[in-house]
Amino acid sequence: MKITEHIQNAKRPLFSFELLPPMKGQSIDQIFEAIEPLMEFEPPFIDVTYHREDFIYKKQPNGLLEKVSTRKRPGTVSICAAIQFKYKVDAVPHLICGGFTKEDTENALIELKFLGIDNVLVLRGDARKEDGGFIPEAGGHSYASELLEQVVNMNRGKYLHDEYNGINGTNFCIGIAGYPEKHFEAPNLKTDIRYLKMKVEMGAEYIVTQMFYDNEKYASFVKTCRDNRINVPIIPGLKPLTTKKQLTLLPKVFNIDIPEDLADAVMDCKTDKEVREVGIEWCIQQSKGLIDLGAPCLHYYTMGKSETIKRIAKAAF
Repeated sequence: MKITEHIQNAKRPLFSFELLPPMKGQSIDQIFEAIEPLMEFEPPFIDVTYHREDFIYKKQPNGLLEKVSTRKRPGTVSICAAIQFKYKVDAVPHLICGGFTKEDTENALIELKFLGIDNVLVLRGDARKEDGGFIPEAGGHSYASELLEQVVNMNRGKYLHDEYNGINGTNFCIGIAGYPEKHFEAPNLKTDIRYLKMKVEMGAEYIVTQMFYDNEKYASFVKTCRDNRINVPIIPGLKPLTTKKQLTLLPKVFNIDIPEDLADAVMDCKTDKEVREVGIEWCIQQSKGLIDLGAPCLHYYTMGKSETIKRIAKAAF
């Protein structure tokens, strides 16, 4: 079922979450262990992230270093298929620009269609750690809007090569990312909203937000979207603070603000165990507040730590 259909059919706010594929060489059982504790909250869908390649350096017999490309967390498509088979819930694979040619993307979409996966979340993806900024794959997409256009075209039966056009199109429900505090590369929120509206007009059907810690940011973002005739569902993304280090790391990496009350409470903690308790309680209150604001679904970034999310969901739902 499509995400939009889940939302339309829901009699109460939905619960969903996001998972990371395990590191190369690790077992899919780690995914199942992260999912099991959260199934009591009846998630209608589960997201699985996609990570672009990184570079590692291998020392050669001549003493020189060879730069080698490797994907540390492969398996998104197969994990989605396993989730749908085992749990009978919809899995939402992330599609990214980095590391994929247009041909790679088309083939991945065909595989997803054959597996009965009905939803995708379209993202540009992060830059490699070694790069100063995002560098697209040769023959790939530079922007999420370009990737979105390819998915929309396939939904309409338009493939990369004309001889296949009009045969059998796909039927994906397409999600995109939204940034209540604006994308870090956007010059201002107004410009960011303009591009978001463009993506919705192109065919995006729902929005999942970047994490935030002040519900007023979400409420303001939703109002701004509605004022600009962006009327698709807007799902808030939530991530509880669990370590003191995140107080400086998250604003740096994700360009978000930490409210003064939360920052003060974390700074007063002597251990990360205390920080975790503060983060859980803050996220519980955030969750309750977002339900009161009419959020259609609460989406949690678990980072594989389901016990924390379970405590929050038990208190909020």
